[in-house]
Amino acid sequence: MLDYFALGLLIFVAIVIFYGIIAIHDIPYLIAQSRQHPQQDAIHIAGWVSLFTLHIIWPFLWIWATLYRPDRGWGFSEEVQLKTLLAQLETRINQLESRDIKKEDN
Repeated sequence: MLDYFALGLLIFVAIVIFYGIIAIHDIPYLIAQSRQHPQQDAIHIAGWVSLFTLHIIWPFLWIWATLYRPDRGWGFSEEVQLKTLLAQLETRINQLESRDIKKEDN
């Protein structure tokens, strides 16, 4: 009886470890998905590839998934400043064009 219990426990532990490894390798994909990463499919596929490369690329997938954020993109401050400046310039151009239209009407 104890032999069957040990065999069952061994099979149970093997299954838990197998599914645990798969769940751990999906963490970068889940991070990318929650951050609406534009390359989340590539991260998901690379996670599966990392299973066959002895997990060497997995830390890089984690970094890749966490670099992107929907509110600031890739995190470059110049990009945010340029977007702000562009919005200000567009507003200024629209104001100037509306003034020209009013002058032409008079």
